[in-house]
Amino acid sequence: MSRPIIREPRWPAFVAMLAAAGVYFAMPEPLSLGPSWLLLVIIGFLLIPILVSNRYGHFRVTRILTFTANGIITIAMIASLILLVRGIPQHLEAPKALLRSASALWITNILVFALWYWKLDAGGPLMRDRREDLSNSWFLFPQMLSREKRDMSWRPHFVDYLFLAFNTSTAFSPTDTAVLSRWAKFGMMIQSLISLAIVALLAARAVNIL
Repeated sequence: MSRPIIREPRWPAFVAMLAAAGVYFAMPEPLSLGPSWLLLVIIGFLLIPILVSNRYGHFRVTRILTFTANGIITIAMIASLILLVRGIPQHLEAPKALLRSASALWITNILVFALWYWKLDAGGPLMRDRREDLSNSWFLFPQMLSREKRDMSWRPHFVDYLFLAFNTSTAFSPTDTAVLSRWAKFGMMIQSLISLAIVALLAARAVNIL
């Protein structure tokens, strides 16, 4: 007999998506892509059909809209990072504004990549819910190595990917989780590079000129 399908709660990922846009709202106006409030409005607007389509089982629509929202947040984050790096030699921003911008981008980086890992690993949350075999997973979590009967049905949830993204941004490595997919390795390299630029280059520069 196949195991009963237990759906992973989606609300943590939707909250993270809104939080990423909210953190971006804290960016100074010159360093944001358009008005700083625009991203929050767009994501809030997209979350309405995302929640409705997910509620009524239109998962293909939910997936497309979620990819769209993640892509918009990612583009906004990278654009702000470029603007911030370009503005450092000219001292266009005050030290406190630089620190606030670096913190906002660092948090956004964690949330954005956690959403990408959650959405892409093993075909996404819907496929992970339905499959008994997760051999095509991008990541090998420690619980997946357990042979105990009580852990056979374990599936990674959004919090697991958030923890993975947090470790990648702080330790520049996945720590306890093995990375299996080449695409996942490439994604983690990009995330680590962004985090390194924020922490080592931007935050350090802002502290030095306080």
